Amino acid sequence: QVQLVESGGGLVQPGGALRLSCAVSVNMFSSVAMGWPRQAPGKQRELVAGISSSGTTNYVDSVKGRFTITRDNTKNTVYLQMNSLKPEDTAVYYCRLITTSLRFYWGQGTQVTVSS
Repeated sequence: QVQLVESGGGLVQPGGALRLSCAVSVNMFSSVAMGWPRQAPGKQRELVAGISSSGTTNYVDSVKGRFTITRDNTKNTVYLQMNSLKPEDTAVYYCRLITTSLRFYWGQGTQVTVSS
């Protein structure tokens, strides 16, 4: 059974930082692709950052240079380091897994609120 558990969300002031973590229960974690989509109120869900099984990363333009996605295959965990946060980064952030057979799994989401 695949399980994804996010942590690390919260309230932060503009310009602040947060690190999200996603602990994953899955066989062969090193072979799956991981990502952090987010959804703000009234907006479509967007993929903020992704990392392949080989470690290749990709980011939406609005977070390039501010967010960093990493993975630790020894801990079955993926991280999203978010720096220089802006109010427009406020959203529910989800952890997403894609298996080699292209099945998708999602975490429950964690709220990130950027506000003074």
